[in-house]
Amino acid sequence: MSRTALRVCPLCEATCGLTLTIDEGGTVTQARGDREDVFSAGFICPKGATFGELDSDPDRLRRPLVRRGGKLVEASWQEAYEAVAAGLGTVIREHGGESVAVYLGNPNVHTVAGGLYPPLIIRALGTRNIYAASTLDQMPKQVACGYLFGHAFAIPVPDLDRTDHLVVIGANPMVSNGSLATAADFPGKLRALRKRGGRLTVIDPKRTRTADLADRHLTPRPGTDAALLLALVQVLFAEDLVDLGGLAEHVTGVDEVRALAADFTPEAVAAHCDVTADEIRALAREIAAAPSAAVYGRIGSTTVEFGTLSSWLIDVINILTGNLDRAGGVMFPLSPTTRAPRPPKPGRGFVTGRWRSRVAGHPETVSELPAAALAEEIDTPGAGRVRALITVAGNPVLSAPDGERLSRALDDDLDFMVSVDPYLNETSRHADVVLPPPPPSQSAHFDFAFTNFSVRDNVRFSPPAVPLADGRPDEAEILARLVMILYGAGPDADPAAVDEQVIAATLAKETADPHSPVAGREVADLTALLTGGTGYERRLDMMLRLGPYGDAFGTDPEGLTLARLREHPHGIDLGALKPRIPEVLRTATGKVELAPGPIVADVPRLRRSLDRSADGFVLIGRRHLRSNNSWMHNVPALTGGTNRCTLQIHPDDAARLGLADSAPARVKGPGGELEVPVEITDSLRPGVVSLPHGWGHDRAGAQLTTASLRPGVNVNQLLDGSLLDPLSGTAVLNGFPVQVTAASRL
Repeated sequence: MSRTALRVCPLCEATCGLTLTIDEGGTVTQARGDREDVFSAGFICPKGATFGELDSDPDRLRRPLVRRGGKLVEASWQEAYEAVAAGLGTVIREHGGESVAVYLGNPNVHTVAGGLYPPLIIRALGTRNIYAASTLDQMPKQVACGYLFGHAFAIPVPDLDRTDHLVVIGANPMVSNGSLATAADFPGKLRALRKRGGRLTVIDPKRTRTADLADRHLTPRPGTDAALLLALVQVLFAEDLVDLGGLAEHVTGVDEVRALAADFTPEAVAAHCDVTADEIRALAREIAAAPSAAVYGRIGSTTVEFGTLSSWLIDVINILTGNLDRAGGVMFPLSPTTRAPRPPKPGRGFVTGRWRSRVAGHPETVSELPAAALAEEIDTPGAGRVRALITVAGNPVLSAPDGERLSRALDDDLDFMVSVDPYLNETSRHADVVLPPPPPSQSAHFDFAFTNFSVRDNVRFSPPAVPLADGRPDEAEILARLVMILYGAGPDADPAAVDEQVIAATLAKETADPHSPVAGREVADLTALLTGGTGYERRLDMMLRLGPYGDAFGTDPEGLTLARLREHPHGIDLGALKPRIPEVLRTATGKVELAPGPIVADVPRLRRSLDRSADGFVLIGRRHLRSNNSWMHNVPALTGGTNRCTLQIHPDDAARLGLADSAPARVKGPGGELEVPVEITDSLRPGVVSLPHGWGHDRAGAQLTTASLRPGVNVNQLLDGSLLDPLSGTAVLNGFPVQVTAASRL
């Protein structure tokens, strides 16, 4: 007899509630939207509907793999942990923990374990060689917000349910479901905006599904977003449209921004952006005139040459029009697991470059080095070389520039590598040990990351829907054992000690803080109140109790605890977003610093770009509703019957080059070239071509049966990693120049 269980979907940032149907054998046979979920109210996308197929994918690893005689073979968990202890132990003894690099992939933010244990691994190593998908995605937004607000995770999100005018730049939420703005049913929220008489503007060189819904669609030349945004700022000042409203006493640097924008008139940038001056002025006036407005940008505005400037300018516009921290504008969510608010006080401010990469000297940003630098840090001889690598749910061979170089480095130059990954993919195939976490049905779920970006405050917890198989550890135990090994406790140490030590240290700090809700209380008494059958559940209970909605360990009987959350399996709605300034500010001045020095210093580089020639093609990426980076291509129900990895090109360009639908084209970029089938479409502006990321599933040794049937090509192989946004270290993956010819002509 089948049964049902509730689960928050872990497959994208929308975090929709699911109702799973599970048969007697523990197999998920169906997934549908949970209509009672307080956040998603039954919405589901094609990815969520295939939860069961992904969960039971036969290519998922069920036992660890250990390299013996040059081949990866199945081993017991004990054997795998012993191999990790021996391999990493040797490297650390001979070269120190700094010689071990850690790479964290995108799926880490979708799991409980990924949200709790990687920082402990890094701390145990004492390494600064930290790499992540952040510098292939959103790091410019974190850097910009760090400078503006003093904290890299103080990221305002659009108040979608109340805004009167939403401006979307470089994003396609009708397909992607949104990102850095957690919104179940983002498409429905866009339709609701239009229905209530609101306005939608889309800025994108491609006519996307989101652009099809828009009132206004501007199609600038890729990579020119920062110039366009700074022209909008110039108009706001020139036409006396700046109105900070209640923000005025909390903002510094307005006059400096006025001076920076003075030369960027609409006429000065129009030819560069290929957007008319009249269109620029009209948009600036519309944003300023709206009762409320929110400018929202994503990966098309971050993974570009001026990604940090673009991200900064998006919020500069929100601030200058009084739309920061107010209903209908952009607001700061209040996560239930953040520390309870303390009295506002100036912070230390935000800085980058506290250390630099060994080879190219790239500055650290938010404790990370550029992912594009990982290969050179491994294969370049000399003191301080990376000699071992730990990857957790990451596939940088496909997601970072020049994966071929990284692939060679992993094979030829590493002494040891361990991957925590459910698949033998293009990166984990190089590992000496692969530790596979269980499928999502057998894992608990809590969104530590995405409650920080939610467009409506809420809290939800999903216990495992299916029991773990006998002898199989969950991901939390796997990562906790890694922590114990790295601290020298060995493969047989009790992993529960990791969570108990974190709990003890956290409560000791809180009880010593006079502003904490548990100041002065006994740590042992608080520890005894924690509930949960696992260490991560006890840590979650602690975080909820200490959070802004928490019970403060019994002080507020109506407050949040894990036990109370379990009583609400569809979640608890915590209400619409609320103003949080000055509480969120951690700048040295205690104010929003509108003109931070490093950003001001980068504006002349933007000014010089206005004189560049616009000849040739520019390449952009694209999203697909049935895909998510490189890790959703092995599910048959999501692959469809057609090749989605195509080079989209405008009909006029195709005719000029003699290209036909499905015929091969040769694409040459700054770091390499590819042959890829053509897809002719008038959804792109002339001079722009589009190729999706995350493909290239044709490498020997990977075990991705379905993905390998239509492997596609790796667009990042067109790059050599030298094109970076200098303020954030983020790889330029959009808006870079390419040459396109018919394959037969080469």
